[in-house]
Amino acid sequence: MEILWVLIALLMIGFVLLPFLRRRRGAVGLVPPGHPDAADPANYGFARQEELDIRMPGPDQDLLDVLDVVQRTQDHRAAQQLLAGTPADGEQRWQRVQAFAGAASLELAQRPGGVSETPGGQWLRVWRSEAPKDAGGAAVHAEFLVQQAWRTAAPGSDEFRIIMEEAKAACGEAALLAPGDPVPYIVELSVARGLGYSQQEFEQVWLKILDRAPVHMGAHLAALHYWCEKWHGSRQQAYDFAEAAAARAPQGSLLAAMPLFAVFEHLPEVNLVSGFYQSEVVSKAIHGALHAVHSARPGDPMAAHVRHMLIFFLVRAERWAEAMSQLIQADGHVGALPWTLSPDPAAEFAVYRALAVAGYEANGGSPATLPH
Repeated sequence: MEILWVLIALLMIGFVLLPFLRRRRGAVGLVPPGHPDAADPANYGFARQEELDIRMPGPDQDLLDVLDVVQRTQDHRAAQQLLAGTPADGEQRWQRVQAFAGAASLELAQRPGGVSETPGGQWLRVWRSEAPKDAGGAAVHAEFLVQQAWRTAAPGSDEFRIIMEEAKAACGEAALLAPGDPVPYIVELSVARGLGYSQQEFEQVWLKILDRAPVHMGAHLAALHYWCEKWHGSRQQAYDFAEAAAARAPQGSLLAAMPLFAVFEHLPEVNLVSGFYQSEVVSKAIHGALHAVHSARPGDPMAAHVRHMLIFFLVRAERWAEAMSQLIQADGHVGALPWTLSPDPAAEFAVYRALAVAGYEANGGSPATLPH
C-alpha cells in the first residue's frame, strides 16, 4: 500500500511539473541520475545537496565560528562579544540575533531536558542570568521566545498568546537596554502579527524602526508579513507597502526588491493561469529585484535573501540563464525564503537548481558559457 501511495504521489508531481518544464523548442525532461542526458549541477561547481547550509541565507564565517564554539562549549561569551561588535543599525545584527535565537530554540527542541538531562539552549539562559543588562542577550532572548511561540504552539491558542506576551515584554526590556537599536522593535513586528495588533498599534512600532533604520530590509520583510492578506492586511495593502518601499529606496538599497516578496506572499495555491510567471506583474517585480542585487552595496547580507527569491521566480518563468547567474552567487546556503517553508530546505533548493541547470543546457548553455 505504501508503494502504491508513492507511485500516485510521483504521478501527481509529474502532472504538476509537465507544463512547467515546457520550453519553446521542446521540453526540459527529468531523467534518472547517471543517465547520459542528465544535467549535473556539480559541473558548475555547485555544492552537493548534503553540503548545503540551511542555517543562513548567505555566508557569515564569524557567525558560524561563534555558533560552533557556543554549541560545543555551551558558553555564551563568544556570542555576547560578537553581537557587541556588530553595528546596531545594520542588517547583520538582525541576522545574527535570529541565528543565535534559532540555534537555542532548535537545541531545546532536540533536548527538552529531563530528570538527568540539561535542556538544550542552556547557554542562553545563563547569558541572561549572568549579564541581565547586556542588550545583545536581551534581543536574542526576545527573538528566542518569538521562535518558540511559532514553533511549539498553534497561533491563537492560549499557549501561543502566553509565550507571545512574554516575548512582547522581552522586546520592551531589550529596547530599554539599547535605545538606538532597531532590532527589539523588529522582533516585536512578529509579536504584532501573532497577537493581532491593530493597524494603529503596528504603525507605532513601525515608526520607531523608521526613526532608527529607515532602509532596513529585514525590518521591511518582517513588516510585509503583517500587511499580507493571510494576516492582518490585504493583497493591495501588502503591494502598496512593498511598492512604496521600493519607490523610496536609495541607490544601493535592496528595497527595490520588495514587490517580488509581496508577489510571493500572495501566490495562488493552485495556479491555473498559463504564463503567470511571465505576466506583467511578476516580470516587473523580477526586474526590480534584479536591479536591486546588481546595484547592491558589496557585502550586503540581505542580497542573499533577494537572490534566493529570484531563483524561485526565474526558474518558474523559465529564464534559465538568469537563474543560473543568481545560483552561482547564492549556492551553498539555503536558509532563506522560499526554501525554509519546506520541511527539507536543501532538497527543495536542489530541485530548483537541477531544473535551472537542465533548462540552461537544453537551450544550449554549458559551464563554459556561464559567466562568473
